[in-house]
Amino acid sequence: VQLVESGGGLVEPGESLRLSCAASGFTFGGAAMSWYRQAPGKEREEVATISGHGTAAQYADSVKGRFTISRDNAKNTVSLQMNSLKSEDTAVYYCKATRSIGASLPYDAWGQGTQVTVSS
Repeated sequence: VQLVESGGGLVEPGESLRLSCAASGFTFGGAAMSWYRQAPGKEREEVATISGHGTAAQYADSVKGRFTISRDNAKNTVSLQMNSLKSEDTAVYYCKATRSIGASLPYDAWGQGTQVTVSS
């Protein structure tokens, strides 16, 4: 099982970034996928989650209306479009696949993370 994030970087407040996560090693469409983030000195927090079929999504209150999670089950990718970025969005962002029998995934899987820094 492998999850590889990309798309992080340094942006100014108000700008946008799009994160992507490429998955392999399990039945992608059978697993809910999530983005988490961890800022320095803080606990890792859930940012957004999308169902296996992509028909349902949920967001942390802090990002509602600014971030959009999506997935392409044909390409085994999940993305996070982040608009109107704020300094408090600065964190390492992680992709997670939730364990699922339907996905042949017996444990939660995590990517290595990608750094997002929002600063002027």
